[in-house]
This record gives sequence, structure tokens and C-alpha cells, in this order.
Amino acid sequence: MSTKTADSLLELITETSTNLPPDVRRAIKKAQLEEEFGSRAAIALNTIVDNIVSAEEDVQPICQDTGMPTFIVHCPVGFNQIQFAKEIETAVREATKLGKLRPNSVDPLTGKNTGDNLGEGTPVIHFHQWERDEVEVKLILKGGGCENKNIQYALPTELPGLGRAGRDLDGIRKCILHAVYQAQGQGCSAGFIGVGIGGDRTTGYELAKEQLFRPLDDVNPNEDLAKLESYILETANQLDIGTMGFGGKVTLLGCKIGVRNRIPASFYVSVAYNCWAFRRLGVVLDPETGAIKRWLYRDTEEKLERPTNAFSTESAIVLEAPISEEQIRSLKVGDVVLIRGLMHTGRDELHKYLMKHDSPVDLKGGVLYHCGPVMLKDDDGWHVKAAGPTTSSREEPYQADIIEKFGIRAVIGKGGMGDKTLAGLQKSGAVYLNAIGGAAQFYANCVTRVTGVDFLEEFGVPEAMWHLEVEGFPAIVTMDAHGNSLHKEVAEESMVKLEDLRDPVFA
Repeated sequence: MSTKTADSLLELITETSTNLPPDVRRAIKKAQLEEEFGSRAAIALNTIVDNIVSAEEDVQPICQDTGMPTFIVHCPVGFNQIQFAKEIETAVREATKLGKLRPNSVDPLTGKNTGDNLGEGTPVIHFHQWERDEVEVKLILKGGGCENKNIQYALPTELPGLGRAGRDLDGIRKCILHAVYQAQGQGCSAGFIGVGIGGDRTTGYELAKEQLFRPLDDVNPNEDLAKLESYILETANQLDIGTMGFGGKVTLLGCKIGVRNRIPASFYVSVAYNCWAFRRLGVVLDPETGAIKRWLYRDTEEKLERPTNAFSTESAIVLEAPISEEQIRSLKVGDVVLIRGLMHTGRDELHKYLMKHDSPVDLKGGVLYHCGPVMLKDDDGWHVKAAGPTTSSREEPYQADIIEKFGIRAVIGKGGMGDKTLAGLQKSGAVYLNAIGGAAQFYANCVTRVTGVDFLEEFGVPEAMWHLEVEGFPAIVTMDAHGNSLHKEVAEESMVKLEDLRDPVFA
């Protein structure tokens, strides 16, 4: 039976998943104004804004990857934390059932998805006592794409492009800049970073993620850290990595840094990278009734206007399976394409499976979409509730072989892929198409019908092979069949700019 507390927590989860807070919206709006009109970065930002508006209006997930829900709870002395954890679990289970959270809790030994986001260690709940007669609950939904770009440095160390990073403020500066560089577009830039200086390996990462709960417009009380935050935010945007790693003026939207004492033998700099879909909200609850007394991070209202023709497709090239090799080889990096007809989703489990088995459907001339959608079923069948791309780099060990084995002509994902896949595209006559990461509602609206699903029982909803009919699904060719890669180009150019930041800045 649902309680008022569980209802309040369900509202918190729903709002966090579907409605970005005002400070994040302001940062994205500012980025929109800074990018050159019509550039790839501007197109990506416009698509992101269109997606944010749709998610809010339809009360659907902004991004399909709702991550591992992490709750920070401050409660009065004597508060029943055991019961409150059960209330959180009830709310998480219901949010998953309603499609506000994607089922993301997977047993690492069996590979089984629990289906309700509950399991050993999930959701994550951190309790802290305080001397106030109210309960504060903060929630962050941090997707796997940006979570995978978290990074930790042990100083002193040697950093590509930046040289030696010592145990001082300048060494810390170099680590943070390298953390932004290494994320490229795989973490759904433009992004936000939380940095933890000190602690041990565990508490360093914990401190870094804590920084993501700070409002974007606050000022660090430590003067040195305030100066470093400002420097990083300005300087990281000189790397020209841009939104989605397409190149552009805005690479970083926020930087927050905290410090914790360390032991003499260890000096860690831990960086928690968060995508543009920066989903964190909070509520203050009445400890007796469980009712919401007030919201956190909602100091003001910040509306975003839906762009006209967010993704310009006037000169787009239509691709419909089965696609010929001739049509694919006519494409080049930078071309905008529109997919229509049938495509198939495939992530880590499917790629592993296909290396040793036949496909349940004919993929010759087909389109494979790196996507783990949010799906709901009713009497009319399955419906896509959120369907943005996942990070493609995880499939690098498999992709070229699978393209050749099954005759796939187009792979869709985000963040690009490596040299092995690039060579495979050239050999087999295929292309890599970059969709806009996190734009789960934008792309869900392109799906006209779910025609079937394979491996649902074996792999779970995110990893199953969904067969989707789409109309007007836009993407950009970022790796073509001629050996060209926008991702490689941007990485190389941003490395040159990183090298320019090698000289010490802080004494």
C-alpha cells in the first residue's frame, strides 16, 4: 500500500527524470546563444532544447538512461531510516513500472535484470543525521554514458598533452582539464563536472559526486577553489570539443570542486562527469506526514522555447533499409540523413551474442541502433517512451566484425567509435551515424511502431533487440566509408589546444 511518503518520493523521482532544474536550463540557454547558427553544435543544442521541452510537457524521461538512482537523505536524530529506505524502494519500483525510470539494476554475475531497479546495492541511499526537524531528500539520476567518463588521478602522474602533474594546485588543474578532454562527446557534452581533491579512492569519488549537488551559480567559500572553478569553466571551453563532441565553443557548462584531507602516501583527484541532462532535484519532507514542504533547486522558473526545426533536414539524405553499398559510399562526414522504415536496437549483450550466433532477423543492408529504450506494454502492445542513443565505444571490440558478418550498412549511436570500426566501415561499405545523446523524447517521437522484440527474457528491456519502424529519424554522418572520422579529427585538434595549456598557471 502506498503511503504519503512514498507518494512524495515518487513525485521527486518523476520530476527529476522529466524536468530539468532552472540552473541547468539557464546554462543550456546560455550555451545556445554562444554557438554559431547552423553549426553542428548549434543543431545539437537545439535538438537538446526541443527534447527538454517535450519531456516536461509529456512527463516522460529526458534521457532513457536514468542511471543508478542515488538518494542523499538528511534526517532528524531518531528518524526511522530502515522504514524510510523501504519507502524509497516502493517509490522506485512504482516509478519503474510507470516508465519514469528505466529498469537498470543488473546482477553482475548472472546478467539478469531485476526489472524494477531494486537489487543488491540499488538504489543507492546515503543517510546523514542533522539537528533539524525535517527530512531533506536529494536525488541524482546520472546515466551510464557520463558515469563511464568519470576518472581518478593519483598524483604525481604524466598526462597526455599536459606533461607532469605534481602534488600541487597546478597539478590539480591539469588533471581536471584532462578529464574534460578525455570525455570528448562520449559523455554527452556539453557537460558538468564535480571534482574531489584528496580523500582515498572511495571517498574521493564520493566527494566528487557530492559537488554535483551544488547549485551552479553558488560561489565556493574557499578562495583558491573558487578561482580554480572559474578558470576551469573558462579554459575548458577553449578546447573546442563542443556539444556531442562535434566541435564548438561550449564544452563545459559547470565546474564544482571540493576538498577532503588525505594521507601522506596518497593524493587523488577524482572527477565525476555529468552529461547535459543534469537530473538532480530535492525536496524537504515533513517527518511526521511525509508531505512535501518545499522543493530544492527551484529558486526560479526558467522556461525554454522549443526551437523551430530544431534539427534542420532540408538537404537531408533519406536512408531506408535495405540500403545499398553504393548509397552508403556516396555519403561523407557531415551529411545529415533521415532514417525511415525498419531499424533494430542492439547494445552490449546483443553484440556479444551475435559474435557467435546468427541474428534472429535479417540485418543485410540494415540499420543497427545503439539504444536501450524505456518501453511500456499495454493491450495494444509495446510502446517506446524514451529512445536516445547510448555510448558506442563499448561496442568497439565487436562492431567491425558484426558489420561484415551480417552486412549492416549503418550503425547509429553517440560519441563515435575507434580505429578498428573505422577500418571496418571502409572495408564493408558502412557508416556510423551520430544521433544526439540524451534526446530520448526527440527520437521516441520518430518511432511509429514497435514490430517485435527478441531476447527480452534473456537480456532485459535495455539490452533486448527491439525492432522499430521509424519516420524522419535524423542523424549526422560522423564516420564514413572512406576512412574519415569527425571524432578522430576533433580529438586530435582538441589535443593540440590541450598542449597549449601545459605551462603552469597557479604558483
